[in-house]
Amino acid sequence: KMHIPDDPAYYEKFYFTPGDLGFEPIDTSVGRLGVLVCWDQWFPEAARLMALNGAEILIYPTAIGWESSDSADEKERQRDAWTTVQRGHAIANGLPLIAANRVGHESDPSGVTGGITFWGSSMAVGPQGEFIWRASSDKEEAVVVDIDMKRSEWVRRWWPFLRDRRIDSYSGLLSRYLK
Repeated sequence: KMHIPDDPAYYEKFYFTPGDLGFEPIDTSVGRLGVLVCWDQWFPEAARLMALNGAEILIYPTAIGWESSDSADEKERQRDAWTTVQRGHAIANGLPLIAANRVGHESDPSGVTGGITFWGSSMAVGPQGEFIWRASSDKEEAVVVDIDMKRSEWVRRWWPFLRDRRIDSYSGLLSRYLK
């Protein structure tokens, strides 16, 4: 886990230290897995570095949900943003992606908030962001999905985003802010 959140209900900087192993895929019997944990799921740089290091599938185990005071509209915007970002990582890198999220409610022992309701909606998407499978928002589910591992190569030929990057123009990414 390279990125550690510090915001209401997610004060993880008090408990965790950011990872120091970089963005290295894990070789397994099913392929090279680019495992990025929870807060890492929002950073396109992390997904891109995993892809550049040879990941064949991006995997995001996570625990994300709504804070109790969020309105229904806000809750839907947050989950839609999360879904869009995950699909975008798959598309931008031409890789299938699996996001596994928990469901249920966890109370806030401090009493500062009403706790978090995790929105589930785990998913498997293909290299064009297409849904292969999507879980419900409120019950535990376990499935086995088939992912065509050869399809990424074709998608990367059709949409050669990695090839056409302007790496000569990206030095600003090494700065927190440019202005």
